[in-house]
Amino acid sequence: ISSMKPILSPVGMDSTTSYTQVDERLATLSLEETFPEPEGMDMAAIYEQAYELGDSINSSVEAADYLYWRNRMDADLEVRGLVQIFLRKKELFEESMRFGHFHPNYHQAMDEAEQARLVMEQNVVIRSFKDAENKLDDLLRLVAETIARSVSESIKVSGNESAGNCSSGGCSSGGSCGGSCG
Repeated sequence: ISSMKPILSPVGMDSTTSYTQVDERLATLSLEETFPEPEGMDMAAIYEQAYELGDSINSSVEAADYLYWRNRMDADLEVRGLVQIFLRKKELFEESMRFGHFHPNYHQAMDEAEQARLVMEQNVVIRSFKDAENKLDDLLRLVAETIARSVSESIKVSGNESAGNCSSGGCSSGGSCGGSCG
């Protein structure tokens, strides 16, 4: 961006030039002279490099580990059962949450959902999947931050800041997070 010239620089005006003089000078210039195209890569080249970066990430150890554990979770009958139990308990708790502490089964439903989550997290496959998911998320966040910081230090990078803090068992573990993770 710092290599881009100000729009009026090809016009050849200084701070004492009147608007009429600017208008007259702009009328004699072609569009390319008035608004020069910024130097740099075209969008197609940027997209191509983005796809190459995506391919590199897909070839990473973190992505391979994530896919391995995701497939193990999908194929594991015990995991499926634990996830189904958790989802049922979570649904009952969410239903009782509509009324809060006044619902007669609020505390029981909350305790059962928490217990189901704890049992689910003790499973080696689920725990390994969550670990692999967090490592891949860290890699993606690092890449996004690196790209953003190379453009400007003031660019904000959004991400999964609360990925490891979800008390509902996580969106990726079969539950629907429902925004309660952050």
